[in-house]
Amino acid sequence: MKLGRMNHIGVATPDLDASIAFYRDVMGATDITEPFVLESQQVRVCFVNTPTDSGINGTQVELLQPTSPDSAVGKWLEKNPLGGQHHLCFEVPDIHAAKSEFEALGKRVLGEPRVGAHGTMIFFVHPKDMGGILTEIMESPKGAH
Repeated sequence: MKLGRMNHIGVATPDLDASIAFYRDVMGATDITEPFVLESQQVRVCFVNTPTDSGINGTQVELLQPTSPDSAVGKWLEKNPLGGQHHLCFEVPDIHAAKSEFEALGKRVLGEPRVGAHGTMIFFVHPKDMGGILTEIMESPKGAH
């Protein structure tokens, strides 16, 4: 397994609109995507795009508000009511090869690859197998770099 580009940091929030206002008004973010609902993961989501000098997209902050208390993010917020860092996401060129490699190393992959908020295939690896951090593995978007 070769570490790929960090695509985003997932931040769970009990109030997406308040979080957008925070990143805009306090942090000075000028490029925030329109929120949308990702039904398969029961979240309302948007991306805060960080600036870059190199022409390659900067790392994003993915803001996640659960649409159901029974969703994974809803259950996480139940334990962390103020919200906060939920996961890190790294890109890989081949999602199925990455899944096989993690499993061969004895890492607990949480579910099968599925379409994530970027429209590419993703899976998560259990935090107990990743130094305490829930880790999303995402297939690099075609033509992204």
